[in-house]
Amino acid sequence: MGSSRWFRPEVVPLFAAVGVAVGICGMQLVRNICINPEVRVNKENRIAGVLENYEEGERYAEHALRKYLRTKVPEIMPSINSFFADPDPKN
Repeated sequence: MGSSRWFRPEVVPLFAAVGVAVGICGMQLVRNICINPEVRVNKENRIAGVLENYEEGERYAEHALRKYLRTKVPEIMPSINSFFADPDPKN
C-alpha cells in the first residue's frame, strides 16, 4: 500500500474553523448558564418563577465588551480606509 496517512495537512483549516465555532458555542453556553438572570439551574431558584429584576438584566445585556465597542467607530481597517478616503494625507 502506498502512502496511507491518517493525518492530512489540508484538513487543518477545517479543524481550526470547527474548533473555533465549538469554542464560541461553549463560551456562550457557559455564559448563559452562569450569569443569565433568566436561567435558573437550582430548584430553589426555579420556584420563584418570573422575577422583575431589571437591574440584573441590564447588567447582563450591557456587558463590558458591548460598552467598549459602543465608543469605537465601526471600521474593520481604519488605516486603509483613511488612506483611500482622505484626499489630503497628513505627512
